[in-house]
Amino acid sequence: MILKIKDILRKSFKILVIAGVVTALLLTVLNLTVVLSSDPYMYDKNSICSSEDLSQLEGEDIEAIIVLGCGVIGDTPTALLSDRLDAAIELYTNAKVAPKILMSGDHGRENYNEVAVMRQYAIDRGVPSEDIFMDHAGFSTYETMYRAKEIFGIDTAVIVTQEYHLYRALYDARSLGIKCCGVEATGHVFTKQFYWDCREILARSKDFFYSLFKPEPTYLGDTIDIAGSGEVTLD
Repeated sequence: MILKIKDILRKSFKILVIAGVVTALLLTVLNLTVVLSSDPYMYDKNSICSSEDLSQLEGEDIEAIIVLGCGVIGDTPTALLSDRLDAAIELYTNAKVAPKILMSGDHGRENYNEVAVMRQYAIDRGVPSEDIFMDHAGFSTYETMYRAKEIFGIDTAVIVTQEYHLYRALYDARSLGIKCCGVEATGHVFTKQFYWDCREILARSKDFFYSLFKPEPTYLGDTIDIAGSGEVTLD
């Protein structure tokens, strides 16, 4: 009886080891696919791209800068989000890469409105209200890009977020038909960076399959012309 139990445990352990190795290999392959396919379209903040530099966009005018939300505390963006917003405002104001900014984030609860805080932050720094669009249902990176394409009709964009996240954002956007490049938001050094890097491994793998099968986001809705006034997105 004891020998049988030991044999079962040995076999179970081997199965677990094999499953672990296969899972690790799969995650590695999926992450490399996302990272390597997105890397050619990434710029750092110190070499800010202009519309003339973006050969990847095949000479087309850039319609919008897309900023991905990542948390607010009351009426204040987190440090992670403020770095993204600062980079986007610089792209809009100084580099003039696009005429509009799309703020995408979580407004799934009445008492939590990421995009309104993001919008006000940009207005306080000189961005006109009519040039700021809000996507109230950007609950994930994939959903942000899906809605940017289907709701706002964006075909060409510059995406702004931190480097670790930018690979996935670009991969999602390009798989959904948005011609885009990405600019890395820099500024703060974060103590949680290692945790975010590890979590991103799983997130990239998830979005690989989302981008492959293209499920609809939580909400769709009426189309909004990104060339018009962003004030139509005020709630």
